[in-house]
Amino acid sequence: MNAHNAALLDEFCDAVWLEDGLAKNTLESYRCDLRLFGEWHERQGGASLLSATEADLGAYLAARSTRRGAGKKHGIRSSTQARLHSSLKRFYQFLARARRIEIDPTLKLDPPKKAPRFPKVLSEEDVESLLAEGDAETPLGLRDRAMLEVLYASGLRVSELVRLKLAEVSHDMGVVRVFGKGSKERVVPLGEEALAWLSRYAKEGRPAILKKRASDYVFVTARGGPMTRQAFWHLIKKRAARAIPGKALSPHTLRHAFATHLLNHGADLRVVQLLLGHADISTTQIYTHVARERLKKLHQDHHPRA
Repeated sequence: MNAHNAALLDEFCDAVWLEDGLAKNTLESYRCDLRLFGEWHERQGGASLLSATEADLGAYLAARSTRRGAGKKHGIRSSTQARLHSSLKRFYQFLARARRIEIDPTLKLDPPKKAPRFPKVLSEEDVESLLAEGDAETPLGLRDRAMLEVLYASGLRVSELVRLKLAEVSHDMGVVRVFGKGSKERVVPLGEEALAWLSRYAKEGRPAILKKRASDYVFVTARGGPMTRQAFWHLIKKRAARAIPGKALSPHTLRHAFATHLLNHGADLRVVQLLLGHADISTTQIYTHVARERLKKLHQDHHPRA
């Protein structure tokens, strides 16, 4: 990408960060989407992103939706296409407000239709098997068990879990204070089981891992630094391969299980929304479908007239 377009992206990312306090991962998604469009536009002969037209944007979105990638029969996922549309729209709205362009080329672009996506959720028995896998008698094994217990008990995002700091955990009150997307704060209870594992890790595992080194983070590596999202995701996949082979996992597997199991046991949807840190309850409602299917199966299995 040429220097002019790179400078436009820097200006845009700085502006949306100041306006909304967006999380680092969200800003990186914006930047990646717009960089790929900028590179494509340059290959088509466009010198500046300021000169892109409605036809250019439509052609790019069409090209991305039909491009065949590794393991994909019909181009990119609808959710990725929707995010790309959102990135382009916000970028050109910013340029129009700043009077860098006269007409917003995204005004007449319709967002792609998103097919409903329902999370695949582990059963309570699967979760128990995943939690019990591994050697909790070693410092690292104890750390891993504590991380999984906290994740399932609280429904935190993996990114929130690995960034968790000592000052954000209250053992007395049994809660963690989390700064989620957009730096929005929420307080989440942990439950007795997760607190017990967290306390044991704090006394036996963490000091042995750090070896007198200092760290503000709750969950640390053998090098003394905080755990990364990638390292923790690799850890979950290894444990799952042994504990529940053949089960589909995602980085949000235990978050999905947390929400669905709460609803299965009668929790209010609004409460689950608050615990997950969803700004819009429509995001939380994907779990009601999973919970309904579970209730139907229970009815079929146990009702005498089912």
